[in-house]
Amino acid sequence: MKPRPTLYILDAYSLIYQVFHAIPLMTGPAGQPTQAVFGIFRDLVNLVRERKPDYLAAAFDGAGRVFRSDLFPEYKAQRSAMPEELVPQIPVIRRVFDGFRVPVLMEAGVEADDVIATVSRRAEEQGLDVVICTADKDARQLLNDHVRIFNLRTQKFLDVAGLKGDWGIRPDQVVDLLALTGDTADNVPGIPGIGLKTGAKLLEEFGDLETLLANVDKVSGAKRKENLREFAETARMARSLIVLREDLQLELDWESLKTTAPDTKLLKTLCIESGFHRFLTELPEDEKVPEPVWETDYRIVDTPELLREFVAELTEQPRFCVDTETTAIDPLRADLVGLAFSWKEGVAHYLPVRGPMWDKHLDVAATLESLRPALTNVSSEKIGQNLKYDMLVLSRYGIEIGGPITDTMVLSYLLESGERNHNLDQLAHRFLDHTMVPISELIGKGKTQKTMDQVEVARVAHYAGEDADATWRLEAILAAKVRDEGLWPLYDELERPLITVLAKMETAGIKVDVPLLSRLSKEFGDRLDTIEAEIYTLAGRSFNIGSGPQLRQVLFEELKLPSLQKTPGGEPSTAQEVLEELAAKHPLPRLLIQHRQLAKLKSTYLDSLPGLVHPGDGRVHASFNQGVTATGRLSSSDPNLQNIPVRTEDGRQIRQAFVAGAEGWSLLTADYSQIELRILAHFSGDPALRQAFADDHDIHRVVASRIFGVTESAVDSAMRRVAKTVNFGVLYGLSPYGLAGRLGISQTDAAAFIEAYFQEYEGVDTFITRTLETALASGRVETILGRRRPINGIKNTTGHNRNVAERTAVNTVIQGSAADLIKRAMLVVDREIRTQGLQARMLLQIHDELIFEAPSEEIARLAPLVRDAMTGALTLDVPLKVDLAVGPNWLDVQPLNLN
Repeated sequence: MKPRPTLYILDAYSLIYQVFHAIPLMTGPAGQPTQAVFGIFRDLVNLVRERKPDYLAAAFDGAGRVFRSDLFPEYKAQRSAMPEELVPQIPVIRRVFDGFRVPVLMEAGVEADDVIATVSRRAEEQGLDVVICTADKDARQLLNDHVRIFNLRTQKFLDVAGLKGDWGIRPDQVVDLLALTGDTADNVPGIPGIGLKTGAKLLEEFGDLETLLANVDKVSGAKRKENLREFAETARMARSLIVLREDLQLELDWESLKTTAPDTKLLKTLCIESGFHRFLTELPEDEKVPEPVWETDYRIVDTPELLREFVAELTEQPRFCVDTETTAIDPLRADLVGLAFSWKEGVAHYLPVRGPMWDKHLDVAATLESLRPALTNVSSEKIGQNLKYDMLVLSRYGIEIGGPITDTMVLSYLLESGERNHNLDQLAHRFLDHTMVPISELIGKGKTQKTMDQVEVARVAHYAGEDADATWRLEAILAAKVRDEGLWPLYDELERPLITVLAKMETAGIKVDVPLLSRLSKEFGDRLDTIEAEIYTLAGRSFNIGSGPQLRQVLFEELKLPSLQKTPGGEPSTAQEVLEELAAKHPLPRLLIQHRQLAKLKSTYLDSLPGLVHPGDGRVHASFNQGVTATGRLSSSDPNLQNIPVRTEDGRQIRQAFVAGAEGWSLLTADYSQIELRILAHFSGDPALRQAFADDHDIHRVVASRIFGVTESAVDSAMRRVAKTVNFGVLYGLSPYGLAGRLGISQTDAAAFIEAYFQEYEGVDTFITRTLETALASGRVETILGRRRPINGIKNTTGHNRNVAERTAVNTVIQGSAADLIKRAMLVVDREIRTQGLQARMLLQIHDELIFEAPSEEIARLAPLVRDAMTGALTLDVPLKVDLAVGPNWLDVQPLNLN
């Protein structure tokens, strides 16, 4: 028998809220919240690709009062307003539906559930099978042989048999069951004391609600009988609210509900606007607008004669693009496979120096020696995509790239700092409308993956030539845009020279004491074993501590601890903040917190760092990334040294493993003191803040004295803690609710502290208002050196509760300016170290801190050099202060006073 066509119908708001709460906060290039848009986009990509529905539609609630509110005024009355971060995402989600050509069904005064019920029944009459995509349990009443429910999160179907296994009832009993239990999500009351299990047993015995209510005397349990009698009308009323209407007079055009090809152009636009570049490669190509084919001439230079001709031509070029192909993504462990060059659109040259034994290739040493004059020429400009990688690879072969460098990745980042991805594939999509050959086509994936030197030279030549060609084309576009936007000075004076400084830092790395890490790992492991034993004793049995279901069973079913929060799936939450609150009621949650923290430190650092140590020098060489954070801050990876914890003793112990690299050498740390608050004082011009820094007072103590109305000497540690939290909370738009949670106080008290702060520091309030007005008017904010970030979603400039966009705007100005400052400081320090001929090396940049190593006898010269460079990197209206410390490792550094 021919299978029936299938209609998939989406319960739009049910799915939107589900993904909104399930996905952590995401923001797009303009600072706009995007997690719900991302979730719906992802679901539709998967649904269309994997399920291939014949018909597809989405149901929304219609505007206006619904009939259920007339029956029961409290219906859904408990629901709070839509979260402010979700509001601006709804119209974008509607555009996503438009892009996938999903018809939207809704009627004024009608809920989506009733639309779904009506469409489902009429679809059956049309000979269709129906799949309802929803998280709403009310939809279970619609199940039958031709109607199923599909969970987009778990990718599982629920049918009649599944309902029986889950709730133990038939679809025609769903309404009666929910009438007995009530529905807290919709504020529908039920009968006290009756849950799903009890209700299902009652319906199994009596069949339906009315039969049950007519035979209350036969029900076991005096209290249950009493409740059934007392709340019988409540259950009947609930039933009238829960039952879905299947008789709406909807005008349905079945032809318009047939699935059609998406509007790829619109979807690509949405991806770029929202920063969802991973989806660009997953969208079907638009057959109506084929991608233009590049006319290319990619040449292989694989003989000494061809090499001589190529080098003669290369040395005449005032600027050219260079790209390396290697055997690994780690530039300090990779072998060079070949080099590609381009200085004309559509033309590239590939020089293979490694390849399969049957392919011709050049000698590595001879080739690089031939290229050395051109690559080191200080007069010619070198262009690349993530050029730092190529610089690191070539430096291992003794070649230091000379002359001005232009990096298309960094140019793109300056133009669109909110974009999450500036790799070549994405840039080619965005600016060249071109799909690059994926590297997986050459080396494969997973266990069968090859290295590039195992791929035929001809294939590598085309791949590498395309990389160089695309980069050359992109540079012409991006450099012009950067100049047009007035961002060239930021690139030329800050980001461009920083590439070379970062390359030197990555080459240097930092020495790691592997035996100490092993010893700490053993100690942490022993402590974890002890804590586990204590947990099992308190729980009364052993269980898998890392299993959410098992942990919930122990905490909430066996120990009867209260469920304080729910997960997006409706399960009791075991998140950190929940465990901290439960710790006041029982000792087990506190042990669980300790176990989690120790286990994370052990796995993330103690066990993984040794594997990242380079076998040649015993050092860890982290990558410092210029094109990741939207504020301009550097990030680090492999490993992420920015996140090494410092607030706990256990976390600080890890720093002890980072040591000076040679006998007789020391580490010097230089940390800006309260830099973001100083920048706030500079921008705000607030006289009280400026005076506090000018007098070198403890800013948190000063603020505490003002908001509590006491002298500085009367400020105790609790007052200072409040002031410190408020100080930084103001920068990030912390709400009274958030402040109350952090300080363990009431929201009323928290609001009073925030208001007191703004009354005492009116300049800060004025600065924030001015920043938001600028963002509202221009659509962007700027840092102290002119770094820009687009911002949308600014709603107003009154009050102190900020939405995501408003918090982003203020945070970008302050944190981005701090990033500008320390980058400028890094350039000055590097220049001064070279000028003075010191052996000292800058190793790490961690937020507002720089870390150096030097011979101990150089510290007396290095320390004032670093201090002066950092305090003089930019001129602010408040003095900059740097805390210096020196020692054998990153933990045991002692303060260094130069006064």
